[in-house]
Amino acid sequence: MKRKTTLTQYLVEQQRKKQAVSAEVRLLIETVARACKAIGHAVGKGALGGVLGSLETENVQGEVQKKLDVLSNEILLEANEWGGHLAAMASEEMETIYHIPNRYPKGEYLLLFDPLDGSSNIDVNVSIGTIFSVLRAPHHSSGRAVDEQDFLQAGKEQVAAGYAVYGPQSMLVLTVGAGVVGFTLDREMGSWVLTHDNITIPEQTSEFAINMSNMRHWETPVRRYIDECLAGKTGPLGKDYNMRWIASMVADVHRILSRGGIFMYPRDARPSGRAGKLRIMYEANPMSFIVEQAGGAATDGARRILDIQPEALHQRVGVVLGSRAEVERVQRYHQDQA
Repeated sequence: MKRKTTLTQYLVEQQRKKQAVSAEVRLLIETVARACKAIGHAVGKGALGGVLGSLETENVQGEVQKKLDVLSNEILLEANEWGGHLAAMASEEMETIYHIPNRYPKGEYLLLFDPLDGSSNIDVNVSIGTIFSVLRAPHHSSGRAVDEQDFLQAGKEQVAAGYAVYGPQSMLVLTVGAGVVGFTLDREMGSWVLTHDNITIPEQTSEFAINMSNMRHWETPVRRYIDECLAGKTGPLGKDYNMRWIASMVADVHRILSRGGIFMYPRDARPSGRAGKLRIMYEANPMSFIVEQAGGAATDGARRILDIQPEALHQRVGVVLGSRAEVERVQRYHQDQA
């Protein structure tokens, strides 16, 4: 009988044989994975755990906070603050960075996370998830305190990125810059077990994911691409497309990693959408790193997302990612328009 590879074993192998991760990053990822188990447990209890519904508060994005948003944020902070691997953390749910309390040792890495992505789906029992990103803390050896500026690194500087998806199975999808792997939570054993090795996105696809209700606000290149998809076999793309839209980025991207496709949350003409909707630090960068490591592509329309130099902790960006050939077509349409 073939022995199961756990997350710990996979990371130790990456550390020893391939030197893709340091011991500190390995332990950090294990800690995040444990926190995701706790979040998944809370999500799984739903109404039984009294965690459904909204609070009276809004987060820094002006979005009403769900009870599970706040709980998930607390779980990640408490799990990661004492291990000695981090200099600071940043979360989509918090206005500014979270400094490691003085009573704990400081490490040389930064952790960013969206504690519960797709939280509008919590109360309707649709798959949601946690997204995280790891960066090196610049000037770590200088001893100076970390500030927001230290987090503003281009996505290509990421050391590791991943997400957990809380669906019929809880899964953890991870890259440390050596391809993409997926682990499924063995609920009886309580361990993350490697079930998807070397995840690769098919280059071509016949599925797209976009919120069609925003069509009237889209830029011309986006409308052109979607019109061509909708034209089907007799149109310029020569095949019929299906549309998928879960409104949970983790679930939509997970589907694309499994069977190909293109996910689009583009910038648009509305005042709230001119920069884009998704946060570059907590959503676009980690997901783009994963997608590129799986052979796909990610762009804001004009630029590779991982090359963008962020200017603010909660900066938004347009996102087009997934199967390489489709993403490159959308990018070409933007270039034609320029």
